[in-house]
Amino acid sequence: MTLKNFSTRIRQIVGKASAKNTEEWLDNQEVCLLLKISPRTLQNLRDNRSIPYTRIERKIFYNKKEIWNFIEKRNIQSKK
Repeated sequence: MTLKNFSTRIRQIVGKASAKNTEEWLDNQEVCLLLKISPRTLQNLRDNRSIPYTRIERKIFYNKKEIWNFIEKRNIQSKK
C-alpha cells in the first residue's frame, strides 16, 4: 500500500466515523419538535437534569438514544 492510498483510506474511515457521529446527535430545535415541547420546557428539562445534554462551545446537543430513552420512560410512566 502506498502512502497516497493509505492517506486516502484514513480519510474515508474518518469521514464515515464523523458522519455516523453527527447522525446520533440532535440540536434544540430537533428535540423540541420530537417531544412537541417549547424551547423553555426543554430548558427546564435540562435544568432539572431530566434530559442529558452536551454543550460544544455555545451550542447544545442531545444524544439521540438518550432522547428515545426519555420518551420511552415518559410513556411508561403515563400508562401507570
